[in-house]
Amino acid sequence: MLNFLRPDPVKRMKKRYNSMLESAMLAQRRGDIMSYSMISAEAETLWGEIEALQQSRK
Repeated sequence: MLNFLRPDPVKRMKKRYNSMLESAMLAQRRGDIMSYSMISAEAETLWGEIEALQQSRK
Protein backbone atom coordinates (compact mmCIF):
# COMPACT_ATOMS: atom_id res chain seq x y z
CA MET A 1 0.00 0.00 0.00
CA LEU A 2 2.70 2.47 0.93
CA ASN A 3 5.41 1.08 -1.31
CA PHE A 4 6.66 4.54 -2.17
CA LEU A 5 7.86 4.94 1.42
CA ARG A 6 10.05 1.84 1.31
CA PRO A 7 13.62 2.32 0.14
CA ASP A 8 14.41 0.53 -3.10
CA PRO A 9 17.32 -1.89 -2.52
CA VAL A 10 18.16 -2.00 -6.25
CA LYS A 11 18.51 1.76 -6.37
CA ARG A 12 20.83 1.70 -3.34
CA MET A 13 22.89 -1.13 -4.86
CA LYS A 14 23.22 0.68 -8.21
CA LYS A 15 24.43 3.79 -6.40
CA ARG A 16 27.04 1.71 -4.58
CA TYR A 17 28.01 -0.01 -7.86
CA ASN A 18 28.56 3.34 -9.60
CA SER A 19 30.64 4.60 -6.70
CA MET A 20 32.77 1.43 -6.83
CA LEU A 21 33.36 1.89 -10.55
CA GLU A 22 34.40 5.47 -9.99
CA SER A 23 36.85 4.53 -7.24
CA ALA A 24 38.24 1.76 -9.48
CA MET A 25 38.76 4.28 -12.27
CA LEU A 26 40.59 6.63 -9.89
CA ALA A 27 42.79 3.79 -8.65
CA GLN A 28 43.66 2.93 -12.24
CA ARG A 29 44.57 6.54 -12.98
CA ARG A 30 46.86 6.59 -9.94
CA GLY A 31 48.60 3.50 -11.31
CA ASP A 32 47.37 1.21 -8.53
CA ILE A 33 46.36 -1.69 -10.76
CA MET A 34 46.00 -4.14 -7.85
CA SER A 35 43.34 -1.98 -6.16
CA TYR A 36 41.69 -1.38 -9.51
CA SER A 37 41.39 -5.13 -10.08
CA MET A 38 40.03 -5.84 -6.61
CA ILE A 39 37.45 -3.04 -6.73
CA SER A 40 36.39 -4.03 -10.25
CA ALA A 41 35.90 -7.64 -9.15
CA GLU A 42 33.76 -6.49 -6.21
CA ALA A 43 31.73 -4.28 -8.52
CA GLU A 44 31.20 -7.18 -10.92
CA THR A 45 29.92 -9.35 -8.06
CA LEU A 46 27.58 -6.58 -6.96
CA TRP A 47 26.28 -6.20 -10.52
CA GLY A 48 25.44 -9.92 -10.55
CA GLU A 49 23.46 -9.47 -7.34
CA ILE A 50 21.61 -6.49 -8.85
CA GLU A 51 20.66 -8.49 -11.94
CA ALA A 52 19.51 -11.44 -9.82
CA LEU A 53 17.35 -9.15 -7.68
CA GLN A 54 15.82 -7.54 -10.77
CA GLN A 55 15.05 -10.95 -12.28
CA SER A 56 13.36 -12.12 -9.08
CA ARG A 57 11.10 -9.08 -9.13
CA LYS A 58 9.73 -9.80 -12.60
